Amino acid sequence: MQNAWKRLFPIVLYMLLLAACKNKQGGTDNNNDPVFKLPAIKNITEQINAEPKNAALYFERGNLLHKVEKDSLALSDYKKAGSLDSTKAEYFSAIGDLMFEHKDISGSVPWIQKAIKLNPDDIKAHLKMAKMFLFIKDYEKGFSEVNIVLRHDVYNPEAYFLKGMMYKEMKDSSKAISSFLTSVQVDPDYRASIIQLGQLYAMQKNPIALKYYDNAFKLDTTDVFPLYAKGVFYKDNNDYEKAKAAYKDAIIRDPQYADAYFNMGWVLIQQDSLEKAKHQYDYVTKIEPNNAVAYYNRGLCSEMMHNKQDAINDYKQALVFNSKYQDAMDGIKRLGGK
Repeated sequence: MQNAWKRLFPIVLYMLLLAACKNKQGGTDNNNDPVFKLPAIKNITEQINAEPKNAALYFERGNLLHKVEKDSLALSDYKKAGSLDSTKAEYFSAIGDLMFEHKDISGSVPWIQKAIKLNPDDIKAHLKMAKMFLFIKDYEKGFSEVNIVLRHDVYNPEAYFLKGMMYKEMKDSSKAISSFLTSVQVDPDYRASIIQLGQLYAMQKNPIALKYYDNAFKLDTTDVFPLYAKGVFYKDNNDYEKAKAAYKDAIIRDPQYADAYFNMGWVLIQQDSLEKAKHQYDYVTKIEPNNAVAYYNRGLCSEMMHNKQDAINDYKQALVFNSKYQDAMDGIKRLGGK
């Protein structure tokens, strides 16, 4: 028996070492997450186990993981792809983009720069750099990156969108509108630009804003922001009944949309429907339990209805979540609370 074990031991040791090697190469050691049971990801993982040095497979799995919002795992795969093949700009671009999405701006820059160095014509990388410059408000460099993109692709809607956002932040509404319109001209379904046009026209109290909000909602009925924005437009133009109808429409489609309840409450206060307004803020505190402004507004409704203690309680609760909330402190002082 001992002789048999001596003969088998080298084989067993080899198999254990082989398994460990596969784990180190990314085959199975980090695959305990349930996401790896999804058919598409399971399939690509099996391919990786068979070809652990195939960078393209890691990149493909990274894309799948990103789609299902497993970004830490996706980032690991992107970095693995980059370490296995340092000649592909898209690998480094993907790393930089994902880090940027998670607000790691300084961390994302070196990766995007690597991508551009490998491929100076990488449109996606230049767009990411433009986003970064927009974020840090370095508009001159942002425009420079956008213009590089447009020299290569004059019909790129995102480039015009980013240009519009820079103009918008620079308070140049006419140029911002022009850029967003161009974005929509080259891609009629570019929703981000459509929403921006709605917002800019709304700031001008131009009813054409409603058309853009309607178009944006048609493109994605899972996002009720355009319906809410219509309510804001009507509110700002003192058409309270239409505002309430728009907020109600948003709430019906998304019962967790706190901003719609919040603004509905504001309109109801203007109409002296204080009890109804208070109920709206009740909903907000359930959806967003840490929302100090919702507690303050609910307290304000109570105060206006002469429910002194309820008002003080809500003002104090607002201070729990924002200890420097001056309006809440003033409310307590006004009502003689401690």
